[in-house]
Amino acid sequence: MLDSLDQAISLTAPAKINLALHVTGQRDDGYHLLDSLVVFAGFGDKITVKRANADSFHLSGPYGDGLPADSSNLVLKARDRLRAEFPDEAFPVAINLDKHLPIASGIGGGSSDAASTLKALVSLWCIRIDPARLNNIGLSLGADVPMCLHGRPVVARGIGEELEKVATVPRLPMVLVNDGNAISTPQVFNALKKRNNTGLPAIPELKNIADVCAYLEQTKNHLFAATAELLPEIVETIDALNSTSPLLARMSGSGATCFAIYDNDEAASAAASHLRKTYPSWFVIETHSAEEGH
Repeated sequence: MLDSLDQAISLTAPAKINLALHVTGQRDDGYHLLDSLVVFAGFGDKITVKRANADSFHLSGPYGDGLPADSSNLVLKARDRLRAEFPDEAFPVAINLDKHLPIASGIGGGSSDAASTLKALVSLWCIRIDPARLNNIGLSLGADVPMCLHGRPVVARGIGEELEKVATVPRLPMVLVNDGNAISTPQVFNALKKRNNTGLPAIPELKNIADVCAYLEQTKNHLFAATAELLPEIVETIDALNSTSPLLARMSGSGATCFAIYDNDEAASAAASHLRKTYPSWFVIETHSAEEGH
């Protein structure tokens, strides 16, 4: 509970990383069925909300210029959807989105922004809401929003809304890389050659980083081939990560962001430093998977 309704609330909207992503089918309405092991990074956008005399929305950060500041933005859709559910509690708010994640890059930036907006406004507006109802509001905004509301390691099934908590996932030192190319998720799904793949193998106890990588070697990102067909440069991104000797390198989501997992933070930092020097125009961040949501 807030000490003062004038207090600003700031939340990190962390990058969503699909460690593994299997496409297992397609519904009659066109949505694809997935089986994905998801973690969230310790790096992301930042949402700040504060009481105001009138609603306002401001974009900042290195990728803020690439987003619309109108009602098509998921942040404002989240505000308006929650206000429609709780009109008596919802006073005007000033919202700032400090955008640090590349746009249309397969790491759930928009969905994570929407989820953090919902959580921040629930707190600011002092709304009492059942988690299931909040999840349904999130799902109305996008299939990835419920997992971003959860913000912890999960297996996501269905269209992404069926969430199963993973008992333990150790902290994973990582590097995220994006070469600046955006890719449309619907385009990638349309380019898929096979949609009825097997689901993820059962997840064993993951005690350490080696356990995670051993498990991931048994899995894939089924979207990679389709993305590579549409965006051949994604292969160079994977090759660049592999040149830094990670334990594993893979594309997240539908791309174009790729990630690599390392033995320790020092190795991840050294890899990121090398990649920044070699590809100065690329988005390169050393981070880690977070046990808890932000």
